[in-house]
Amino acid sequence: QVHVVESGGGFVQTGGSLSLTCTASGNLDELLAMAWYRQRPGQELELVARMTEGGLTYFEGNAGSRSTISTNYDKNKTFLTMHTLTPEDTAVYFCTYIMRAGRGMNENWGQGTQVTVST
Repeated sequence: QVHVVESGGGFVQTGGSLSLTCTASGNLDELLAMAWYRQRPGQELELVARMTEGGLTYFEGNAGSRSTISTNYDKNKTFLTMHTLTPEDTAVYFCTYIMRAGRGMNENWGQGTQVTVST
């Protein structure tokens, strides 16, 4: 079982940037990918960025275009940075570690970290 915890949220001014950290503990031998999602108030969960175990990255939408995703050597920490924030970026940001599970996969989610962008 993989346990995931996000950190780094808080209040940011418009035009600023965020830096979030996702820390994973447990056995990561079957790691497939890591991803950052967000849920804005009243809206559905949306993908921001994803990185495969091999380092391939994918970014989604306007938020993704302003983001970078990276990981440390051991891949037990995954980072998200996003620049040029606006109040539209106010959301709970979630991290997930996607693991092989037999012929399928399972996702291990954190509790999320709140980011609030003020005007």
